Amino acid sequence: MAGSDLRLPAAPEREPEYGHDALVVCDNLVRIYQAEGIEVQALQGLDLLVHDGEMVAIVGASGSGKSTLLQVLAGVDAPTAGRARVAGHDLLDLSRGERVRYRRDVVGFVRQQATRNLVPYLTATQVIDLPMTIAGRPRRERAERSALLLEALGVTHCADRRPDEMSGGEQQRVAIGVALANQPRVLLADEPTGELDEATGAQIAALLDRVNADGTALVIVTHDSTLAGRAARVLMMRDGRIEREATR
Repeated sequence: MAGSDLRLPAAPEREPEYGHDALVVCDNLVRIYQAEGIEVQALQGLDLLVHDGEMVAIVGASGSGKSTLLQVLAGVDAPTAGRARVAGHDLLDLSRGERVRYRRDVVGFVRQQATRNLVPYLTATQVIDLPMTIAGRPRRERAERSALLLEALGVTHCADRRPDEMSGGEQQRVAIGVALANQPRVLLADEPTGELDEATGAQIAALLDRVNADGTALVIVTHDSTLAGRAARVLMMRDGRIEREATR
């Protein structure tokens, strides 16, 4: 018919995927494991978003799933269901080789027990050099990066010391150096001040603050109110979920 408009109506715009612009995305994340024949649901439909350069602290009672969440994000533990993505890597769908590369290049992981991050027979310089050697980085680049990290972390004097020759605070600083060696997109830290005295813990908290200021995203599990208070967001976990959030 003359003058009639035959154009089809425009298709409705699709809503962006949940977390499409986030560095870390957990969407209805579930982790179930067996313990002494009993099925334990450590994560029960957890949702979490962390953006580039953000510092997030996760608090909650023991057994709430905090450490399990970090193990999943670190690529140490595999999710059971839901969605978990870090820097574009789907953690439910990584092959063994992809998981090794992910843990080497994308995330850094600092455990509560500093000695678990180190190697008894390697010096501070050698243990920071190790992940870069595995990644195939040139020797000169590795040496420069190791020296830079030792200086930035305030442990140049530990360059030739092994773990049993360092204090707890020195061990944790070197452990952070190991985690940062390959310049990860996100640093995961599980109770990084948990085994330190108050003064040393405050030093580590200030150090992590500087790491974040340099542009590395941080996800920290902690019971330390001083450390949690430095985060832009504090998330309370309970029964495998994020229960509430406080923003600074």
